[in-house]
Amino acid sequence: MMTTEQALEVYRSTGAILKGHFKLTSGRHSDTYMQSAKVFVDPKASETLCKALAEKLTEAGVEADVVISPAIGGILMGYEVARQLGKPNIFAERENGVMTLRRGFTIEKGTKFVVCEDVVTTGGSVKEVIALVKEAGGEVSAVASLVDRSNGKVDFGVKFVNLISMDITSYEPDECPLCKEGKIELVKPGSRVFTK
Repeated sequence: MMTTEQALEVYRSTGAILKGHFKLTSGRHSDTYMQSAKVFVDPKASETLCKALAEKLTEAGVEADVVISPAIGGILMGYEVARQLGKPNIFAERENGVMTLRRGFTIEKGTKFVVCEDVVTTGGSVKEVIALVKEAGGEVSAVASLVDRSNGKVDFGVKFVNLISMDITSYEPDECPLCKEGKIELVKPGSRVFTK
């Protein structure tokens, strides 16, 4: 079983732990950003992490028919976790600001899903995907992430399996000390575009 430290070392070795002033997908600000896209540049690194996550899902007794993830950050991860589990993989994406299925993807009633997301902070995108699955008649067996930035504070109402659980401080924009200092430029490295 992969330890948290071993998973963090994969992030470090691929340059995926960034320091600076970041606007997260949730809209919150932080001095630390887990750029999983850097992990997925290296097929071996991504395979190592996703295999360990798939093993944790299996050990947790999670049963699923399909893996689903929110675009764009979770697409590569969802594919690799699905490959490791030997399950089909689809993804949801925003259309006019609403999480939806496109590209011919469908959800059959009663189908069990694992929702995969690379990094969870507030869980907003994951909750949107869970709602989408349920509205279509599917069931969510578990949520899986490489990194849980909330340190276990996010509740999805189902099992939440992750490799790295840590409390990385984030702030509402109007409370951000980095903004108040004004020394480090705010960067938006995530997949959702926000205005300040």
